[in-house]
Amino acid sequence: MSIRFDDRVAIVTGAGAGLGRAHALALAERGAKVVVNDFGGARDGTGGSSGPAEDVAEEIRKAGGEAISNGADVTDYAAVEKMVAAAMDKWGRVDILVNNAGILRDKTFVKMELDDFRKVIEVHLMGSVNCTKAVWEIMREQAFGRIVMTTSSSGLYGNFGQSNYGAAKLGLVGLMNTLKLEGQKYDIRVNSLSPVAGTRMTEDLMPENILDLLQPESVSPAVVFLASDDAPNGAIIAAGAGGFSRAYIHETEGVYLPEDKLDGDGVAEAWKKISDESGQKAYEQGGEQSVKFLQAAARDKGVDLGGGS
Repeated sequence: MSIRFDDRVAIVTGAGAGLGRAHALALAERGAKVVVNDFGGARDGTGGSSGPAEDVAEEIRKAGGEAISNGADVTDYAAVEKMVAAAMDKWGRVDILVNNAGILRDKTFVKMELDDFRKVIEVHLMGSVNCTKAVWEIMREQAFGRIVMTTSSSGLYGNFGQSNYGAAKLGLVGLMNTLKLEGQKYDIRVNSLSPVAGTRMTEDLMPENILDLLQPESVSPAVVFLASDDAPNGAIIAAGAGGFSRAYIHETEGVYLPEDKLDGDGVAEAWKKISDESGQKAYEQGGEQSVKFLQAAARDKGVDLGGGS
């Protein structure tokens, strides 16, 4: 095992079962000390029990590793702060955060109650914000951090009946895209995992023979890589059934419309060229898009953007 986490401390949320459990075990196997967090609720977020988290922590300890369990609800920032404080009290640092906790409340948008929309956003997006905020200053001070957000194909591409889930999951990519820039100076690298796995979250969405191919353990190698010293920064890795790929957000080169074409009809006429993918790029930050449009406008109007005479 060339990737090791000896003397590293990891927090994995939603780690009482499924993907989170697999991630926690994979990190512990390579030497990480692990905070196994799980609220212990049902798939829709109701209920709560400390049992699942403690079971996984005990599994790690029996295998010779170090782990503590924690039942914090990730939507409760005070509870999250206490979880991080427990890790600091025991081990003195936090190096890795895997934001995995999540719930499902699927319905078509027309039938969905706004409370169910808000709850899914609160757990997936704000839960990840809470945990990341609680460790951010620690990682800055120690000049090291690896944070993994859990996005989804539902957020990247859409999925019928999951408007709340998809909105939360793509929101995490937006969070990653800014934090990758703000943390770069401190060697805090922030990436996203888009997993496909057979867990209680997906058990009634796919036939059993398909679920058998989608073992959570086949996804966790991506987390091991994203938590490593040589992790990328700002990457979206999709993983499932032993397959791994990288998702990008691309933007076409587009067109510049002169003033006599600068209306809805002009956009409609240019739509084919606007959509031409041949010159598309994956930008590293939002300002690159602004520069593209400003340069095109400046060329047309003879404006010197360089400040020259």
